[in-house]
Amino acid sequence: MPVVPKQYLLPFIVTTCCFSLWGFANDFTNPLVKVFEQVFIIGTSQASWLQFAFYTGYFCMAIPAALFIRKYSYKAAIILGLTLYGVGALITIPASLTATFWVFCLASYVITYGLAFLETSCNPYILAMGPPETATQRLNLAQAFNPIGSLTGMAVATFLLAPALQVGEFRAELGQNNPAYTQYLISDSSKLPEGATLTGETVSLADGNTVTFYKNGVPTFADELPGALDGAVPDALKTLRFTEPDKFAALQQADLGFVRTPYMVIAGVVFTFLIIFSVSKLPLFKREEQDAPFFTVTGHLLKKAHFREGVLAQGFYVGAQIMCWTFIIHYGMEQVGLDLATAQKWNIAAMIIFLCSRFICTFLLRFISPGKLLFIFSLAGLGFTIGAIYLPGYTGLTCLVLISACMSLMFPTIYGIALKDLKEEETKLGSAYLIMAIVGGAVLTKLQGGLIESYGVRTSFWLPAACFVLIALFGYRTYQLHESKTA
Repeated sequence: MPVVPKQYLLPFIVTTCCFSLWGFANDFTNPLVKVFEQVFIIGTSQASWLQFAFYTGYFCMAIPAALFIRKYSYKAAIILGLTLYGVGALITIPASLTATFWVFCLASYVITYGLAFLETSCNPYILAMGPPETATQRLNLAQAFNPIGSLTGMAVATFLLAPALQVGEFRAELGQNNPAYTQYLISDSSKLPEGATLTGETVSLADGNTVTFYKNGVPTFADELPGALDGAVPDALKTLRFTEPDKFAALQQADLGFVRTPYMVIAGVVFTFLIIFSVSKLPLFKREEQDAPFFTVTGHLLKKAHFREGVLAQGFYVGAQIMCWTFIIHYGMEQVGLDLATAQKWNIAAMIIFLCSRFICTFLLRFISPGKLLFIFSLAGLGFTIGAIYLPGYTGLTCLVLISACMSLMFPTIYGIALKDLKEEETKLGSAYLIMAIVGGAVLTKLQGGLIESYGVRTSFWLPAACFVLIALFGYRTYQLHESKTA
């Protein structure tokens, strides 16, 4: 039995392209948390608002997207989603020109309005393009192209954005103890900036910011642990901003210009696909009879255990995925001493593994039930996460990368399990609830950002570890309770 019937091959290909488009948005956003920490001189918890805004957009717009699909069609929802995606990307123009972090958050929020429409429509649209028996395999195949967009986003961040950032050059020169840069670290109480006051080991600048007083002199960063440099960079940048505001503003504007450019390119690509979908003839899968009322369908869905549990599992999975991919950069820079570009290369390696593993998992699903395979991969993900917590240096970083091999199966498999055996009207609304569950990426990433500030990056990974335990429980219950009934 073919995974994609011949009559649906062209619609399948065109729709699958959307999976790459939202993959780009997801994984170009992840490294921006660290970039904005440096460019705006803010903490990890505050920078994590970017991810919070990004993934909250899914939660807010998933149900409206489902209602839109019920009234119109999958195709119409995809067209609207592409429009919102492009508009959100264009908002980065005023965000960068005004150097306003919160406007970047707004841009991310609007982008995910579009992505919510795309994911709420494309996932069930793919499921509908063929027999139910091959639906999970078909969705895994389509989802396998999502990492292509993700890799593109990562590659742009790694090879184009990171090397061009002036704040990255600033960090590198400071790490080499270049006097032109270490001058911005305060180590002499007789040379405090005008209006600054010294209290113990803290210098309060007149603009309200505080920096460290290096009473024993500026350390030789090459001889220190990587965390020493990461702590010194914001101190030096704050002093630069206070003492030479024009120089800092020029640095900030240059870097935000580099951030803006990829968004302009992706806006052009998105609007091109908008035209393609507008003129293409695609199956509508419109039902002749009217769908049941919203709350009636919701009530039917909530009575199905595999759906309820699937929505919860999806929230924990997305949270684990975004945490592992966002903070791998922090892990590499703070625990191993990598620069931003090199740390992002490890993220690319994780995505390549993720991509390869997804094709492997699509093959394995021919022989192993989705629930059982999900259980096995969740336990493996838990094991690698514990390795990242306890193993030092590059060994721990390698474990963090290998988690991606385990995560590759999870989103489409949880999605397919949750929607299995649902009626078409239930699938449309059920898809929306599963997309709403992506808010787990907002809440849990924000929580981990706070944990990193309070307890360090290693300890913070107990949060994704807990997520893998809960996903494993869902996989076990699926295999033992739900799949065994139909075996």
